[in-house]
Amino acid sequence: MSNAPKVLVDTASKYASEAIKFDSQGSRGTAIQKYQQAVDTLLRLAKLHPNYALNKIYLKNAKIYQDRITALQNTTSTSNNIIKSNPSNGGQQASIIEPLNASYGDVILQEKPNVKWNEVVGLDDAKKALQESITFPSIRPELFPLGWPRGILLYGPPGCGKTILAAAVASEIDGYFMNVDATTIMAKWLGDAEKNVSKLFGNARQMINNGKFPVIIFIDEVDSLFGKRDQEIGGESRVRNQFLKEMDGVVDKGKNLPLYVIGATNKPWSLDWPFLRRFQKRINVTLPNLDARTEMLEIYTSSLKLSKYFKLSDLANYFNGYSGSDIRDVCQSVQLTVVSKLFEHGNPGPESTPDEITTNDFIEMLKKRKPSVSSEMLNAYNNWSDNYEAL
Repeated sequence: MSNAPKVLVDTASKYASEAIKFDSQGSRGTAIQKYQQAVDTLLRLAKLHPNYALNKIYLKNAKIYQDRITALQNTTSTSNNIIKSNPSNGGQQASIIEPLNASYGDVILQEKPNVKWNEVVGLDDAKKALQESITFPSIRPELFPLGWPRGILLYGPPGCGKTILAAAVASEIDGYFMNVDATTIMAKWLGDAEKNVSKLFGNARQMINNGKFPVIIFIDEVDSLFGKRDQEIGGESRVRNQFLKEMDGVVDKGKNLPLYVIGATNKPWSLDWPFLRRFQKRINVTLPNLDARTEMLEIYTSSLKLSKYFKLSDLANYFNGYSGSDIRDVCQSVQLTVVSKLFEHGNPGPESTPDEITTNDFIEMLKKRKPSVSSEMLNAYNNWSDNYEAL
């Protein structure tokens, strides 16, 4: 459904960010290890949740990281070059050094998502802000003579639905969704980064002009690209300046062009001010309230065998402070615990069925699984919102 198993997604993103840091510093061995951990985590995500709507994006990222591992394994120095085998030399390594430049398509996934707006549970304030900024201007642009926001920042705790919100609004306006993983840009594009940033926005404009479809450029983990820097490495400064230039073109010049940039971050306080001010709308995507938790539980338990005394509304109170992905993971863990009892005495027959799930099964599981978002984190988001939120 609409909320991803974000624990795995966030874990993979953490590994990837660490890999890119070590990669840029020339620590090949550690970088390869971290990239591999990111790949393994994303493949595990796809295996455990095969029907998740955004798996295609995460499998694409896994391939990006795997390609980088291969490139690093063929590198003999800490520079960003590949030493290739010379076919005429019996496959032995020769001193043929070529720049490591990944293709534009390796980092950008563009598609028309099929995520329905009503699949996004709760988040009413965020939905309303996105409708005002994107949906309504896309439907009736002539009603907005002063223009509308083109840069939108979605921030908040991990696992609360930022990515699915962006995909859903793209689906609602029948637009193209260009997903950019910010953590891979410097690792994959390297010397071609500036050119490919320009190509990204140029392709978006061309798609609009040719097909008359709106385009959303979604930059996940935007803080890894636009975050504050004490010292910038390599071509980071040029890439960041190119993004600023392109975003200024979206906001200031293309007043009637349905092109939007949506950034998502779990660390809004890390964003550099020149980038932050380009996001005219800054929307807090926060933890689900009681009604949303009840609806999520209804969705996630709909295929489970529940006790007739099971009351979702009562259970939802126990999940206060849990993110959407936390709730899904708890439901899955309860299912695993109940089903595993069938296997305690060998493989069960085809007629065997698990016991009914009770409220107490969930209460016991909640003793073992705490929320992924701490009260300190929530306070940090609230404090930042007090100063910078812009609905």
